[in-house]
Amino acid sequence: MSTFKLPIAIMGYDMGILKSDHDPLWPYRKAYGAPKRARKSVDPAIWQAESIVWYSQEVTRRLGAEAFARYVTAFGYGNRDVSDRNGRPGLTESWLMSSLEISPDEQVVFLAKFVNGALPVSQDAQRKARAITPQFRTDGWLVHGKTGSGWLRNSLGAVDYERPLGWFVGWAERDGRRVVFARMRVEAGKAVGPSGLRLREEFLAELPGLMKGR
Repeated sequence: MSTFKLPIAIMGYDMGILKSDHDPLWPYRKAYGAPKRARKSVDPAIWQAESIVWYSQEVTRRLGAEAFARYVTAFGYGNRDVSDRNGRPGLTESWLMSSLEISPDEQVVFLAKFVNGALPVSQDAQRKARAITPQFRTDGWLVHGKTGSGWLRNSLGAVDYERPLGWFVGWAERDGRRVVFARMRVEAGKAVGPSGLRLREEFLAELPGLMKGR
């Protein structure tokens, strides 16, 4: 889901498609079919902060299928499957409840490499992608993280609205310490609002207690 905006940002900066926090600023096009809140011009910082799907898809289109698949494989990202599935194109939708899957443990492995500049791309690309990752503060901790929200699919491949999926992944820093985290939850019953946002608020409230004595 939208946690995949982090690797897309790295790819975009590494290929020179993205330049800085505010460059490029791309105008909205009616063909994107985005919800009302996303019908505006968007730059990399807005893209991450407001989780704008059409901007992600514009980056991957400009990458092209070959480069996109190559990056996902090089990052060791989950099952590395960016193929078409359920009638949805892999280049622009593989991470949206489709072929690309990742576990919380695999998220942590990826994030640790990202935070430490250990991915097989330029240091500048990783630095710029870290700089636009949304930030939050809780009890002295500076938390850099990205939410993701969606649903699981049933055995027929259809979206199961009774099983909402939420993510919050990233890293937290305080007094020279750095902790990488990934939290994922599948809820029961229809969700009211994005599951990832609820998970984020719960995690931020719990983080100080989780880190006591560690």
